[in-house]
Amino acid sequence: LSYGAHSNLCVNQINRWATTAQKEKFLPPLCSGERVGALAMSESGAGSDVVSLKLRAEKRNDRYVLNGTKMWITNGPDAETLVVYAKTDPDRKSRGITAFIVEKAFAGFSVAQKLDKLGMRGSNTGELVFENVEVPFDNVLHEEGRGVEVLMSGLDYERTVLAGGPIGLMAACLDVAIPYVHERKQFGQAIGEFQLVQGKLADMYTTMNAARAYVYAVAAACDRGQTTRKDAAGCVLFAAEKATLMALD
Repeated sequence: LSYGAHSNLCVNQINRWATTAQKEKFLPPLCSGERVGALAMSESGAGSDVVSLKLRAEKRNDRYVLNGTKMWITNGPDAETLVVYAKTDPDRKSRGITAFIVEKAFAGFSVAQKLDKLGMRGSNTGELVFENVEVPFDNVLHEEGRGVEVLMSGLDYERTVLAGGPIGLMAACLDVAIPYVHERKQFGQAIGEFQLVQGKLADMYTTMNAARAYVYAVAAACDRGQTTRKDAAGCVLFAAEKATLMALD
């Protein structure tokens, strides 16, 4: 999760949308691992509904001044370079949102808290605070008012990458189940000898490979630049639901 937020939601967005000067400045330390990247979009009152975000970016002379907060930000406590989405023109709704490259060293930027979670504790998540954070015009990613375009273009890749996780979970389920059915004995024989158990394992194996084929096909489309939003969302939905069912089985 942390690597995905770094490589896809931050580095990939800069690589796809930044100017040559921005790429030369930010990509080398991000790609070498010298710096950690993050995306800051979600807020306490705005998750998937990006138009509802409240972080404000006001033009003042030769820079923007950001005020507000971001919540549930993966890598938030650790990131030195962040792609941040803020409203530059609230009246224009989705066309009034702009993406910025913000550095941890900017005055007024802080991490309010590292959030406690039920799981994924190896991936730090935090709340970010922006208090009169001055961001130069040179740090606008793409163009003013086109932040939603930047954001949505990366989500298809994010969903496809995340779909790989459930595939691994399904493989792990089989790694546990197959030895167990040979070890566990009932009525004088291993339970793997029972037709019902064999059928269950066959269903699990087939389901895993169907999900894998779907995810790999969408990933190949991403490599060709031909991915579709419905398939990016569909493959992670299918893989996640099937992984849950397999774990329950």
